[in-house]
Formats: sequence, structure tokens, C-alpha cells
Amino acid sequence: MRIFLAGATGAIGRPLVPMLVADGHTVIGSSRGHTHDDALRALGAEPVVLDGLDRAQVLDVVGAAAPDVVIHQMSGLAGSGGDLRHFDDEFAVTNELRVAGADNLLEAARAVGAKRFIAASYTGWPNARTGASVHDESAPLDADPAPESRLTLAGIKHTEAAVTAATGIDALALRYGTFYGPGTGIGPGGDQLAMVKARRLPVVGGGGGVWSFVHIADAARATALAVGRGRPAIYNITDSDPAPVSVWLPYLHEVLGVRPPRRVPAWLARPLLGRHGLNLMTAVRGSDNTRARTELGWEPDHPSWRDGFRTLTT
Repeated sequence: MRIFLAGATGAIGRPLVPMLVADGHTVIGSSRGHTHDDALRALGAEPVVLDGLDRAQVLDVVGAAAPDVVIHQMSGLAGSGGDLRHFDDEFAVTNELRVAGADNLLEAARAVGAKRFIAASYTGWPNARTGASVHDESAPLDADPAPESRLTLAGIKHTEAAVTAATGIDALALRYGTFYGPGTGIGPGGDQLAMVKARRLPVVGGGGGVWSFVHIADAARATALAVGRGRPAIYNITDSDPAPVSVWLPYLHEVLGVRPPRRVPAWLARPLLGRHGLNLMTAVRGSDNTRARTELGWEPDHPSWRDGFRTLTT
């Protein structure tokens, strides 16, 4: 098939392009400038320039590409500093792309007669912080987000609402867990991994926040499978081992050969992390991947962060 991949130079896009090409597809990959043209050609894609917030340009560029499938992987996270107290500010561009960008791409996909639309979403902290420690896709999202993350959650909800309401096209939203591996924050040269190595990421309170991880290559393979499999729905793309901070963070320190993480009382950390950061460390819920494994036929090569984290040192 012909696949239009918007955001082809991002964390998912880079490993996804060669997977799609290996599967026999023609990939038209977009970036925000011509500086990425050679890199995209090297990966096997036909490069195009696209501003996802420019509706007219999106309609023209996607129309000219005439794809069978449109994949939305656009984000604005390059150079993000991970400031949890100003979380929405860090995600401002990404949130625009989750709203206007998603609307523009979906409109263009329908206008050109594409059969399928796949949009990136996120799972983990958006889950309601009530009930079981692990939620599936039928569970509600957080009805009381921290002030620092309200706009980001609204952007996620908008993308998913647009997908689930789409008519005339098979539309799927892939809720990725927390990425790790090459090209991510928890990867070689990544900001978050550097924080761990410097022991600047402590276990806060009891460390009861449950995280769901996914290796970036596993996330890309799930996306490639979604091109031809799965009913229109929302899918959690995570590994099979949700775990609290009090478990995975000390393990990561051990793998990296770093002394155990510091421990900080919740009351002391809150002014530094904000309410959103405190939720991440103490209260968030993990995500169940049964639907993706069953309907997409996806089995992650790293079903647990326990073995996946060990690849960070090789």
C-alpha cells in the first residue's frame, strides 16, 4: 500500500519507516523541513515537507501523495527539558498537533479516499487514578488532572475522540506507553537516562505510581501491524509488565551500575515536581495490552522492561 507517515523523523517514525518498507509498502514520509530529506531517503521513504497545522498544505500534500493509509506521528518534543511543573508548556506544540494537526490529517485522509487512519496517543498518567492498578482501554481517563497537565490531557482526548467518531474510514488510536530505547529520553544520550545516572530522579513517597513501558522498536512494530490489522478502536501499546516506581527505578539503577536512587518524602518533593509530577511518582495507573496482542497479533520482543532495560547498556 501507499502510506503517508506524518512525522517520519520522530522517535517512532525513524524505526517505523524501514519496517513499512520491508513489509512491501511505499512510504511517503513528512518532516518540517528539507534538512531531513537525505535521512528519509536512506531509510527508504519518499520525503515531503509538511506543516501539520497548515490545513491547506496538509490537504494539498496528502492529496498529492494519494495514500491508502495515513499515520499521524507528529509531535513537537525535540529538546524538551522535562519540566514537570510546566508540563503543558513543554507539550504546547505537541498539543496543537494533537488537536488541529489530527483534524487536518484526518480530513485529508478522508478527502483522498484513504482506507485507514492511525493516530498516536499516550497511556499511563492519563488513566484515572482510581480502582485497579492496571487499566484497559474501556476504563475512564483522569477526570481530575493536575493543573500542569490539563491541556495535554485535553489534547490526548481530542485525538482519541476524533478517531473514534471518524466515519468513512477505519481509524485507530495507539496509546503508547513510556518509550525507552534508541532515540528516546530513556536511551543512549537521553535526558531522562542522564538524570537516573546522576541520581537526580528519586523514589518519591512510597513510589506507588505504576508505569507501563514499551521499547521504541516494539512500539514501531505494533504500528506497522496496525496498517493491516485490528478493528477501529483504541489500543494500549505497552509491554506486559506494569510496575511501580519503587520497583522499576531501583532496577534501572542496578542495570546501569549506579547507586540506588534517593528517597524523598512526598511533602518535600511536591514543590519541586508539582501535582502532576507527584502523581507520576505515587498515584498513576498502568495499562493492559491484551487488546493489542489479541487484535493486532502483536507480541513485543521485550515483554518486560526488566530485560529491555538491559539493552540500554549494550
